[in-house]
Amino acid sequence: MPPHHTQRGGRGLLGRLRAVPGIRAVSSYRREWLVKDLVAGVVLTTLLVPQGMAYAELAGLPAITGLYTTILCLLGYAVCGPSRILVLGPDSSLGPMIAATVLPLAAGGGDPTRAVALASVLALMVAAIMILASVAKLGFIADLISKPTMIGYMNGLALTILIGQLPKLLGFEVEADNLIGEFVGVVRALAGGAAVPAAAAVGVGGIVVVLGVQRFLPKVPAVLVMVVLAVGAAAVLDLGAHGVELVGELPGGFPPFTIPEVRLGDLALLFGGAVGIALVSLADTISNASAFAARTGQEVRGNQEMAGIGVANLAAGLFQGFPVSTSGSRTAVAERAGARSQLTGVVGAALIVLMLVLAPGLFRNLPQPALAAVVITASLSLADVPGAVRLWRQSRTDFLLCCVAFVGVALLGVLPGIAIAVGLSVLNVFRRAWWPYHTVLGRVGGLEGYHDVRSYPEAARLPGLVIYRFDAPLFFANARTFRDEIRRLADSDPRPEWIVVAAEPMTDVDTTAADVLEELDEKLNADRVHLVFAELKDPVRRKIERYELTRTIDPRHFFPTVEAAVAAYRLRTGAEWEPPTDTE
Repeated sequence: MPPHHTQRGGRGLLGRLRAVPGIRAVSSYRREWLVKDLVAGVVLTTLLVPQGMAYAELAGLPAITGLYTTILCLLGYAVCGPSRILVLGPDSSLGPMIAATVLPLAAGGGDPTRAVALASVLALMVAAIMILASVAKLGFIADLISKPTMIGYMNGLALTILIGQLPKLLGFEVEADNLIGEFVGVVRALAGGAAVPAAAAVGVGGIVVVLGVQRFLPKVPAVLVMVVLAVGAAAVLDLGAHGVELVGELPGGFPPFTIPEVRLGDLALLFGGAVGIALVSLADTISNASAFAARTGQEVRGNQEMAGIGVANLAAGLFQGFPVSTSGSRTAVAERAGARSQLTGVVGAALIVLMLVLAPGLFRNLPQPALAAVVITASLSLADVPGAVRLWRQSRTDFLLCCVAFVGVALLGVLPGIAIAVGLSVLNVFRRAWWPYHTVLGRVGGLEGYHDVRSYPEAARLPGLVIYRFDAPLFFANARTFRDEIRRLADSDPRPEWIVVAAEPMTDVDTTAADVLEELDEKLNADRVHLVFAELKDPVRRKIERYELTRTIDPRHFFPTVEAAVAAYRLRTGAEWEPPTDTE
């Protein structure tokens, strides 16, 4: 092979390697960042360990799997994630979704090993969805959940987590299949005196400590303070002998590479959960990436973020982990600690590995109610009650969507809740396009252009001319609405000669709408009313010509501006502007 081919191939390989975010980050790394990244990694680890264990148990899995997941997802994202400081890991919003998917399938055998295998397959499915979506450039999918439905979903999720963690917080267990059953079980258990006083003291005290430190000492790692106090109290007061369940000794060593094995019949059910988890993870990642990118001057690359999340889930799924997402709280801790690159996450992963290898018993005296306190305080950050109140004040329709999403999560469960949230968001978009805003325009003294007569009832009109605006693309779902409104205007008294459609908002006309337009124009022509279009976009005009609508709609009745259409009508009729009549 000639030398120049070898060089070109080398440059091609080098170029592909430099396209990998982790390699690109290493090549552009600055020496002055090193100390800051190391310190931030140590600080971050103090949050990663207790939250990783807590969120694993929230997902119905052994606490150690949370640490395995944390290690591998941090390493995977460091290689393929585009953001310099986003921190991935087990997440409170995904925990209930993982539990809702995995636990019904694992319940038959009651084997935690089977639950871990199911969760690992779930992570691999999420990875496949994310990577394929990244290749197909489907980053816009994150927009499928509107803000009102996301607020309702997260509020419902926060309530679900809170009620579900109360038994663990107070030292007893409740068997229930839904939120109502869990709430009733908690009330009955409390009424029957099932609460363990020592456990309740640790759990409630842990919540008070976390919230208090966050409120008054925001720069101090609140979760670490609470965990240290809880471990110390368990050792000094021998809480295990007083009915408080402890985490116990964790398995030592690096997480083992494992190809998870599940039954073929489980895959379809797992896939449904994986789609919901991927959607929530993507929406969460894009929102967090946008927020932190604005602070650091980076650009958000939605498709690369999907690839980074996919690789992080792939790594976790192959080492007994479960699905992950970005964490706003952990990213904020890393940022405040001075993180400059993904080396912060790599340091955190390395320190967790060292802990598992050298000191696996470090957290054996950590009370389970303390982990419940970690989860509950995280759930409080998910809730956005002020956001729901704001929707009530600003838009009753959006508030209703928020409430339906909330009720869907609370009554039907987390996975049906996310399906409802997505469905409501899509239906709301469809509703706005189905029944768009439409109005008649007139001329207002002292203002250029033509304006909504609902906002300006005094707007002047031209006799025999109606200027009508329809604020949506014209397609199969709303074409008949458009037709009915035009007919109503054409049947008014006195009957107009021209109906000018201010078509600037019409970004499309599909074939169904084209057939409706043809029928409408023929009916109007028979009544001596002319349908006229102004400001129609060139691509839409070309579609109309391709649909051969100019057979019925006079080609001379297309004008570049509303002003041009009005001028042509006035030249033809000599009409003058008149104030509206009392009957209008």
